[in-house]
Amino acid sequence: MSVHGGQLTQTGHSAEDRSGWGIPVPIDLESLNADLEDGQATVDIGIFHPSNLEPAHRQRVELETVIDGVLEARRIFALVGLQLAVVSVRTGLVDPELLVFHAEAPGSELPRGRYANLYKESQKRPSRLSSTALAALESVIGNGPDHDRRIHLVVLEDVFISFHDRIDERTWQLKTIATNALSFPAYTHRDTIPRHLRGVITLTNLGRPQSWKTVAHELGHKLINASHEYRDSDPQHEAYGDEGLLQYGSGTDIPSGRDGRFHRERLHRSPFIYRRDASGSKTWNPDYLDGGGYYDPIYEGLTVGFDPS
Repeated sequence: MSVHGGQLTQTGHSAEDRSGWGIPVPIDLESLNADLEDGQATVDIGIFHPSNLEPAHRQRVELETVIDGVLEARRIFALVGLQLAVVSVRTGLVDPELLVFHAEAPGSELPRGRYANLYKESQKRPSRLSSTALAALESVIGNGPDHDRRIHLVVLEDVFISFHDRIDERTWQLKTIATNALSFPAYTHRDTIPRHLRGVITLTNLGRPQSWKTVAHELGHKLINASHEYRDSDPQHEAYGDEGLLQYGSGTDIPSGRDGRFHRERLHRSPFIYRRDASGSKTWNPDYLDGGGYYDPIYEGLTVGFDPS
């Protein structure tokens, strides 16, 4: 199903769509979710699309493009037994000063991975949100029923991150980049993000080639709780390839088993997953037991050891 061609003129909302920032966009959520089945592994998604984006930027993240990205992600995750339910689509004004921010608090820019791998370093020194990032996400997402178990896709104008590329044994180069999307994953942040905001994913550019994959890629980071990696490729800040969902490129594979770095098995351990019975009652996966790092106990037997890079 595509929302192109005027499909945003329909009405009808779920009860869950009445909480939070802004006003509901008139989309028929019941029709959008018509193919979902009771008893299946499901993730709820809320979409937040500011009404005061700069016109030149809005073309990169039109609401129709965001929803099409969710529908493409739905197809990809359905192949491995996961449903995506769109439970809220909202719009409204955002303080213009909060439409652009640097994601990490000062001090998060220290190099990682000299003596321990990226995941172990993040376990010891998790990233923390900057004050502007926290203010922006609080103003848009707010708090509501099941917010801590929901994925929040938040459209903004620019979200910057900084990281170090290693030049030699003693030298790193600091890079600051504008992200196209950012998943704020638990393997990096653990529980430093307020619980009701932990499902946030920011979207700032869906206008590039292969942007149809962007939403699914970021959902993969959040739900699989792993970095840019695939089979024999250890995690790194930027990894390119046309096979795995967690690499930059056209790949959508979510492999299983040790050879696949347990991506499929880790996906199905995600605390954002529930199963709904015929009465509408949700049974959630167990929550993180140690803040949500890559080695959290909920992933026992589903981690891969590797040396620092």
